[in-house]
Amino acid sequence: MTKRLNSKHKVDRRLKVNLWGRPKSPFNTRGYPPGQHGQAKSSKPSDYGVQLQAKQKLKSYYGNMNERQFRNVYKKAIKKKGDTAENLIGLLERRLDAIVYRAKLSTTIFSARQLISHGHIKVNGKKVNIASYQVKEEDDIEIRDKSKQLAFIDIALANKERDVPEYLQVDEKNKKLKFVRVPKFEEVPYPVVMEPNLVIEYYSR
Repeated sequence: MTKRLNSKHKVDRRLKVNLWGRPKSPFNTRGYPPGQHGQAKSSKPSDYGVQLQAKQKLKSYYGNMNERQFRNVYKKAIKKKGDTAENLIGLLERRLDAIVYRAKLSTTIFSARQLISHGHIKVNGKKVNIASYQVKEEDDIEIRDKSKQLAFIDIALANKERDVPEYLQVDEKNKKLKFVRVPKFEEVPYPVVMEPNLVIEYYSR
């Protein structure tokens, strides 16, 4: 278990947002950073500080991504044709762990990653245990037959905190889904304001 997994609520308070939109987040009742100086008045952040926080929010939202992994996604985004910010979001949303989470097969992005690494997920009939696996349009994703009775998957599907976005087609009964298309930034149901354009500016410095 990683430090990030143990302290994800601290991430909420450090970034001063309820990053995953969870009702049990301590930021809901303590809307200030942790530590003895958490409630002290902070000065207006610099442009660099604003860009850095935008990057930290987006990177933290997708779970256990480290800086090297996130920078590599950015490098792929700038090589693709079109808007770099849209490309960045598209690449992040094509990650298998993000799709499993969006489809409500897990309650958190962290548990989605664990579900994949433990071998419970198949893509187009083949087991995939790499959370960063890039799913393609029209790919079929499902829970392995031996894993479909896992109680925590049923609990996740029954959760009413989130809705499944339109770019996924989910068959809850059979625990299957299809990745219909790569979403536009405006279609991604982030619970907080994300600013991928500032992330691009941060890495372009």
